[in-house]
Amino acid sequence: MNPKIQQIAQAVLAGHQLDQPQAHLLASLTGHHLYDLFYWANRIRITCAGPAVSFCSIAPLTLGGCTEDCAFCAQSARYHTPLISPSTLSDDQVLAAADQARHAGAQCFGLVTAGRCPSKQLFDRLLDLIAKLRRRLPIGLCASAGSLDHTQAHALRQAGLHRYNHNLETSAAFFPRVITSHHYHDRLATLAALQQAQLPLCSGGIFGLGETWPDRIDLAFALRPFAPQSIPLNFLHPIPGTPLARAAPLPPMEILHIIALFRFIFPATQIKVAGGRETNLRDLQSWIFFAGADSALIGNYLSTTGRPPDQDRQMIADLALDSPPDP
Repeated sequence: MNPKIQQIAQAVLAGHQLDQPQAHLLASLTGHHLYDLFYWANRIRITCAGPAVSFCSIAPLTLGGCTEDCAFCAQSARYHTPLISPSTLSDDQVLAAADQARHAGAQCFGLVTAGRCPSKQLFDRLLDLIAKLRRRLPIGLCASAGSLDHTQAHALRQAGLHRYNHNLETSAAFFPRVITSHHYHDRLATLAALQQAQLPLCSGGIFGLGETWPDRIDLAFALRPFAPQSIPLNFLHPIPGTPLARAAPLPPMEILHIIALFRFIFPATQIKVAGGRETNLRDLQSWIFFAGADSALIGNYLSTTGRPPDQDRQMIADLALDSPPDP
């Protein structure tokens, strides 16, 4: 057992916050030391976040036609990607997707829109759909509609939204290399508006863009003051036509290393493995929980497909983990 990892882990378990030098030490680990890191990340997960694991599911209320230039995203109108044309779900399709998510075993259902910020028409429709979903399903509701101000955040909370997703994506230093159509401080401003409105926050990032370990650590520490309720960790699934189409995939052990590091930094927060799980982790998907995650996105993503939910539920059963309740 690596004594440095053990010492840091025991300090976290005793209630001490990991500092940046300790985070850099853990990020520098290689070889068999990673297995010690995973062991302690799992201990921290069980002790601080609890033994249960959960699933969430998302549906694109609007898909494609986005004006922004995020280099990893198939929905940008600036790139020629496999997305054929922009589309919008009807209310009936949204309600059917929510029913499907519930029956797949998801405890939370999220509506996602494309674009930098919602139009008034789209925002009003989102409020209406939240009310309809609240009446229909006993399931947590999340939304991701881009940048918001305090008034909008407050309106969503009053409508009954349980959580809002707005990812920082990466570090402030690396952000301009993958997004130039808006600024990092725009994203921070939305997190501040959500915090002010007391609307629980879901915020994380995407990895495999060419960022360094210091970038990953900077992202984590940028998130810490906002106390997110959930941190989604996405891993690049290169999309033809985007600037990152030829990016090399992250090795599975490096992905698990990232998950474990975030568990050390956020011992009691939900750590959710989201986009890119199947493509990048391959046979090591079940290791996400041993590395410290306690949640995963189930079903399809926005512009890519996931594996059948039955396989994810079977994975939880095979691991003898505390599973989500039956739908």
